Amino acid sequence: MTHRRPLLVAMGLATLFATALSANHSWGNYHWARTSNPFTLKVGANVSSVWISSLTGAISDWSQSSVMNLVQVAGGTRPRNCRATAGRIEVCSERYGRNGWLGIAQIWVAGDHITQATTKVNDTYFSPNYAGGYYNTSAWRNFVMCQEIGHDFGLDHQDENFDNPPLGSCMDYSDPPDANQHPNAHDYEQLVTIYSHTDATTTVGQTPGKMTAGIRVVADGADGTIPAVGQAAVRALVSLVTLGTAGLGFLPGLVSHDRRALHDRLAGTRVIRLS
Repeated sequence: MTHRRPLLVAMGLATLFATALSANHSWGNYHWARTSNPFTLKVGANVSSVWISSLTGAISDWSQSSVMNLVQVAGGTRPRNCRATAGRIEVCSERYGRNGWLGIAQIWVAGDHITQATTKVNDTYFSPNYAGGYYNTSAWRNFVMCQEIGHDFGLDHQDENFDNPPLGSCMDYSDPPDANQHPNAHDYEQLVTIYSHTDATTTVGQTPGKMTAGIRVVADGADGTIPAVGQAAVRALVSLVTLGTAGLGFLPGLVSHDRRALHDRLAGTRVIRLS
């Protein structure tokens, strides 16, 4: 039985990008803005159980980079719509229909800075009912998941010719994909090149309002890292309670030397201004 090969797609601002085999496989100049390396980027899991192994594997693989760490968190969207969340990646699986792609990555940018990103994997093709289950394998899932997440922080394909010998990289088109399920050394080297500089501001873990105001919520400590999921949940809950008490919980932020309101004190967080 023959079948038409669906594509893997990287899409940004409604524009498709394609490159030939090259020593440089960055996706334009796009990158997450951050003030130090390594930085931590949250990945929301909005996938079905058959994709969990591929998602956790891709997160582990890409976290081997010396410039970034990926952390899996609870998903923040419905898989069908797969709406982006500011400051992080959302990964979704759903039957998106016979539209010609196995997976698709999309980024939102401000200048060259990525502000949010999504990866969608198309269960329509990863079904035992399509092409005799040709794509319904762990190798294909690992390959597609690894590649699309790679696009979400600024990598393009190393090679887009399915007929070339495999490069041992998930950023290389291959069919079958058995030899290309993980990043290779060149992918990690490219990430170091992309993120060799630091920025005066950050788009990692920020809401649109805080980006505009030039402030950021961080864990209370010398390193100023992104708050853990539990800290963020406590901060949000206490903020809601404070609103119900006429804002009394905000008073410590007005009179204390460190300007930390009750929700920041209980959550172990603080607000910093970005220069």
